[in-house]
Amino acid sequence: MPERKSWIIPVAILVAAAVLGAVAWYFRDYFEPPPARMLSLDSCDLHEGPCRRALPGGGEVIFAIEPRSIPLTKPLKLRVEVKGVAADRVEVDFSGVTMNMGYNRPLLNNVANGRFEGEGLLPVCIRQRMDWEAKVILRTDRGSFIIPWRFETVK
Repeated sequence: MPERKSWIIPVAILVAAAVLGAVAWYFRDYFEPPPARMLSLDSCDLHEGPCRRALPGGGEVIFAIEPRSIPLTKPLKLRVEVKGVAADRVEVDFSGVTMNMGYNRPLLNNVANGRFEGEGLLPVCIRQRMDWEAKVILRTDRGSFIIPWRFETVK
């Protein structure tokens, strides 16, 4: 009987693992997207109307909440328009600035080319006045962006 070469199988496994590792590294952005770019806080007042924000590399985002009084525990109409960049997913993350108010991130529906709409709701707070941050989270063909705006509510 011919002598078996005991080293062939371990070497084949190592070569296969190296090839699979190289393929996974090359396509890593498909498996794990790059981190989102956080833009600086904007001073636009959402109570006065839609807020606009330029995106790095071109394009802009317009964000509006209706009714403009932004009441607590009542349905809010959320609208995001994305211009100059193709967006495939838009969420709005609401969080209390000085108090954790839990997870509150509605996903908006793509209703037209670059126009996303949906509903949100802010919970009641024990404080008379509450500071909030609304982060518009965009997933685009140029990566993800997080655009924050702050506003206040009064009971």
